[in-house]
Amino acid sequence: MKRLLPLLMLLLASMGLARGPVAAGDTLLHINVQGRGEIVIKLYTREAPKATAHIIALAKSGFYNGQRFYRVIRTPRPYLAQLGAADSRTRAMEDPVLPGEGTGTKIPYEDSGYSHDAAGVVGLSHQATDKNSGDSQFYMLLAPAKFLDGNYTVFGKVVEGMSVLQSLERGDTVTSATVTTD
Repeated sequence: MKRLLPLLMLLLASMGLARGPVAAGDTLLHINVQGRGEIVIKLYTREAPKATAHIIALAKSGFYNGQRFYRVIRTPRPYLAQLGAADSRTRAMEDPVLPGEGTGTKIPYEDSGYSHDAAGVVGLSHQATDKNSGDSQFYMLLAPAKFLDGNYTVFGKVVEGMSVLQSLERGDTVTSATVTTD
């Protein structure tokens, strides 16, 4: 029985039925995606306080509601799904203006101590030439991408809804983004 328990937990996690490592007091970001389901992200509030405070404030203000995932990269291999561009609500997904601007706030890079070593890692996007220019846009990895380590703030991890994340398509709509404390 002791040998079967880890296998059962792994199976449940892969099906999105088991919650990841969430403890009392953890801050969670719930992203509901129209027609797909919910993705729950554990936020690393102690390790990346500036990034998480900004994302929490934006979620609480309704900033992400109605936005679409404007970037979902699966080829040549699974990579990431990205959101946080306010103009994704109204612009065509093919519009070259996307990802557009965020809120205008610049959040500096924070070394949270976490790696881009697994699917479900969540990081703060930034302008290509300035790792201290994070704002509202963030990505969720579809597969490990350790080459991003040291360049992007890792501020969370998907702990529920991996199957939803893996099923995302470009243009999928966020119906709501809310924050809770477990």
